[in-house]
Amino acid sequence: MFADRLDAARQLAGALAKWRDQNALVLAIPRGAVPMGAALAESLHADLDVVLVRKLGAPWQPEYAVGAIDETGWSFISDPSAADEDYLKAEREQQLERLRQRRKMYSPGRPPIDARGRVVIVVDDGLATGSTMIAALHAVRSQSPQRLICAVPVAAPDSLQKVGPYADEVVCLSAPPAFQAVGQFYGNFDQVEDDEVVACLARFRRKPGA
Repeated sequence: MFADRLDAARQLAGALAKWRDQNALVLAIPRGAVPMGAALAESLHADLDVVLVRKLGAPWQPEYAVGAIDETGWSFISDPSAADEDYLKAEREQQLERLRQRRKMYSPGRPPIDARGRVVIVVDDGLATGSTMIAALHAVRSQSPQRLICAVPVAAPDSLQKVGPYADEVVCLSAPPAFQAVGQFYGNFDQVEDDEVVACLARFRRKPGA
């Protein structure tokens, strides 16, 4: 469906064209969505930053999200039956520490861009369980944006419904019923590394008026 993340970003930009030159703020969920967010922000003439959330992995499969947590420590549990409270407490603490480390790496010496009163577009490369997007939207909502938009190229249909109440608008290019994993809809779905995230953010900070 998408050649790579940049192809997906270009297609998303078309669906979000009404927000071009509207002083929008694109917040990407690291790491995979940051190159997408950069391409989307360039197309919309918007600002770029990250919204930091981490999935809470299942004890039997760390890649399976049983929930997610944001930088404040607020967490969302999507599958309470997958882990007991002792495990979840330890997992929350571990992922919260990773979020602190990422903030130091991605935003050295500066605070996150303030979302208050702005049109904010939260972008990810896809929704599987939807947990990390829900945590991201919750974190941004607490900053009182003018309008909060969830933007993804592809999503599991049930996850799209779960995310809907947390945003003012959801833009999703495709929600196929045969959804199994985000990567199956990309020709190239290589892992994005921290240095690429840092480079994307640094490039936007150097722009005039940033």
